[in-house]
Amino acid sequence: MARTQVAIVGAGPSGLLLSQLLHLDGIDSIVIERQAPEYVAGRIRAGVLERGTVDLLIEAQVGRRLLSERLVHDGFEIGFAGRSFRVDLKAMTGDSVSVYGQTEVTKDLIEARTAAGAKLIYEASDVAVDAIGSAHPVVRYRRAGKLEEVQCDFIAGCDGYHGVCRPSVPSGALQTFERVYPFGWLGILADVPPAAHELVYSNHERGFALCSMRSTTRSRYYLQCGLDEKVAEWSDQRFWDELRRRLPQAVADAVITGPSIEKSIAPLRSFVVEPLRFGSLFLVGDAAHIVPPTGAKGLNLAAADVSVLHRGLVEFYRTGQRHLIDCYSAQCLRRIWKAERFSWWFTSLMHKLSADPFDRRIQLAELDYLTGSKAALTSLAENYVGLPFETAP
Repeated sequence: MARTQVAIVGAGPSGLLLSQLLHLDGIDSIVIERQAPEYVAGRIRAGVLERGTVDLLIEAQVGRRLLSERLVHDGFEIGFAGRSFRVDLKAMTGDSVSVYGQTEVTKDLIEARTAAGAKLIYEASDVAVDAIGSAHPVVRYRRAGKLEEVQCDFIAGCDGYHGVCRPSVPSGALQTFERVYPFGWLGILADVPPAAHELVYSNHERGFALCSMRSTTRSRYYLQCGLDEKVAEWSDQRFWDELRRRLPQAVADAVITGPSIEKSIAPLRSFVVEPLRFGSLFLVGDAAHIVPPTGAKGLNLAAADVSVLHRGLVEFYRTGQRHLIDCYSAQCLRRIWKAERFSWWFTSLMHKLSADPFDRRIQLAELDYLTGSKAALTSLAENYVGLPFETAP
């Protein structure tokens, strides 16, 4: 039977980042992941990082490549009604966002944890958490046919929406809030230069479109699609043709096409559970909350959770005090709900919600108001660059 201070379930960015931060403060942890390392490192996810996330990665000593290779964006474009408008984030907030793929963040964290000799357990099956209501929780898993058990002081559930940690909380102890959207995102990744040097969000009568990128040579594009549609129905040519239809003309003309190297459809939902803690188990990131990707808040919210939990665990192991640990859920939820609100609002503004012409006119009126109001643009910019990470209460 193994023993550690913090058992982390899930080797995605939040689990690896928490492990790295704890390591730098001399706190022992073990990370248990059901997938192979190649699968974890290869997952395609969002790539827009808020300053708080960048600062946390630098604090974790994994920011060297990020600072060297990131694309710093001082604004983004909104397209609607045949026109295009640039939201100047720098002018409105004095801040920017960084484009650096979650895949790259994960690779940097894996490299750092491996170099430090971290206990990373991959391809663990039958993962289960037990005694989470006590001061001596346990994580069990099977690897290479052998049943293993880890005793610890705390468990960090960083295992995502479909993980085992949240369902392990006793029935009735958590309250769930959810909004499922009646559409999804069809996304492709292609090794072509992006159509614009900043992101372009386009509201169109045929549906939403987004021009994004991972680098100056790799682009990520999205189309709103029906939940009943299949990836196989979308050839590359069909995708490129539809993308151009939904973009402002100048952006459409700049689209360079090429073969897709990844293509997938993702449903959209807003989801939060309260509280984020049960006994010795702390839910982190997607295990506790999901946002639609329209505002690119998922990874950033997970990093904010990690920041709060890390400080609480450091306080506990240095002083024996539990104040920050006990405030973890309430502190994180304040920021989570603000990000949920923004993501819901931006999603509702930019997507085709129905065939009702009234809904369409309301969207166009709000977009017209938004692009003509400094106050409204400032609110949008503040939320887009990211609200401050919560500090100690």
